[in-house]
Amino acid sequence: MSALIARTQGYLRWLVHFIRLVVSGFRSNQGFLLSGAVAYYTLLSIVPMFAVVLVALSQLVDPHELLETARAYLELVAPGKSMELIQQIEKFLVNWKVIGALGLLILLFFSSLAFTSLENAMSVIFNHRVAIRRRHFFVSAIIPYIYILLLAIGLFIVTTLSAALNAADNRFYTVFGNTWSLDQATTVLIYLLGIIGELLLLTSLYLVMPVGRLVFRHALIGGLTATILWELTRHFLVWYFSTLSFVNVIYGSFASAIVILLSCEAAAVILLLGAQVIAVYEQGNTYKKAGLQT
Repeated sequence: MSALIARTQGYLRWLVHFIRLVVSGFRSNQGFLLSGAVAYYTLLSIVPMFAVVLVALSQLVDPHELLETARAYLELVAPGKSMELIQQIEKFLVNWKVIGALGLLILLFFSSLAFTSLENAMSVIFNHRVAIRRRHFFVSAIIPYIYILLLAIGLFIVTTLSAALNAADNRFYTVFGNTWSLDQATTVLIYLLGIIGELLLLTSLYLVMPVGRLVFRHALIGGLTATILWELTRHFLVWYFSTLSFVNVIYGSFASAIVILLSCEAAAVILLLGAQVIAVYEQGNTYKKAGLQT
């Protein structure tokens, strides 16, 4: 019993030591400044990115169904403000032919800014890797467009699946004593797919964005941690901005942009904190550094 208590105390001391290393590393790497840069470029990229993707997919899928699916996923990024974003994207979707092919290419460039800024922020967090090796410029240039393509594929799959379910009869099903309509099941399914997609996206960011190869288990743990933290944070943000916040009074017509920017800032902080956890773990056996025995 005493050995178990001693071992538990050792793990707690290691945890405190590890958290201190993460916090100090995040501060020394100017984590909040990096998060602000990522949030700013995400705000610039989010509308062009979804606009370009929806224009391409609207040639294959009904635009209204695409907008509804995109709204559900934008709610994961900008909780409580997805409708404002969708309204702006819808205006562009209706009039996209006005700007022509050159305009679409310019929007595609702006769509990549968020991923480029995130890669640069990751290079600061994982500076111990950059000192050893550097990524080829062409690889860095193509990564954002691969993610945009994956986003388009994900939206296409989810929209097609949702349309197939909505086309079915409005039946009711009993699961564990609870009665569900097909509409309710579709809503839950889209939400679950969104969470799974969020987890896969975050895990892939930890795998791809840092220079060099990362152990998949480390990336998955970072992705799972960031997903849980963001789900808790975004529900808190919805509650806070709808009940306690004075942002509408202070900023007036700018309130929506401020709320979206703050949501992106919170998401960026969580994402880079997850990266800092992985970086600290990579740089050495922190358990031994804490003066503990395994």
